[in-house]
Amino acid sequence: MAQLDLRNVSKHFGAVPANDDISLQVDSGEIVGLIGPNGSGKTSLFNSIVGHHRVDRGTVCFEGRDITGLQVQAIARLGVLRTFQKTRTYPAMTCLENLNISLPHLYLSLKNLPRTMPAASTARALALLEFVGISDRADELAGELSFGQQRLLELAMTLMNQPKLLLLDEPTAGINPTMIKTLVERLRDVRRRFGITLLVIEHNMPVIMDLADRIYCLNRGRVLAEGTPAQIQADQRVIDAYLGAR
Repeated sequence: MAQLDLRNVSKHFGAVPANDDISLQVDSGEIVGLIGPNGSGKTSLFNSIVGHHRVDRGTVCFEGRDITGLQVQAIARLGVLRTFQKTRTYPAMTCLENLNISLPHLYLSLKNLPRTMPAASTARALALLEFVGISDRADELAGELSFGQQRLLELAMTLMNQPKLLLLDEPTAGINPTMIKTLVERLRDVRRRFGITLLVIEHNMPVIMDLADRIYCLNRGRVLAEGTPAQIQADQRVIDAYLGAR
């Protein structure tokens, strides 16, 4: 049984089909890539999975449970969390007390931690900052970090919520090559150390071809192809619709 199982998911915004009859499966412990041209429906599909909007048709199942139509918070409590294309920064990470949130309304620093912060949570937060490699910046505000460091911090915050399935929306966008290498290694470690399944939207083809076990390519709101990175790179449909235009 797949950990995440989408069956015939469709979502329209007015007359525009964002997702059209999409079926895909992600097994526990996999790293699965989601690629395709801008406007192909990748982020819309993420929004459907985490409950940000209701699908028009089809089902979304997680660990054998139908989660179609559940609210974002309810889905997050089951262990399905996502990151966003742009990190939003705030003065202090006081929202660490709430360990079941999936929206990015988080405080991104350990400065001015609330007095009610449990000692165990503080210790976990510091350990995760060390895991992503920025523990030496723990007392700085997110706005004082580089964009790449902010993405590492976002990853640490998401891990604070102890996800089972993590949806990453363009995690390497806007990051310099050195930081990309660091982030990719941390993502591999997330699977090795925590056993977390990853579904990753990515436009950096060398990154996703190296990182993913399998890849789905979307085009015009539909699944165009699915396979290993080697199969996707050799698929003429993917070349014509996406890879050849890059």
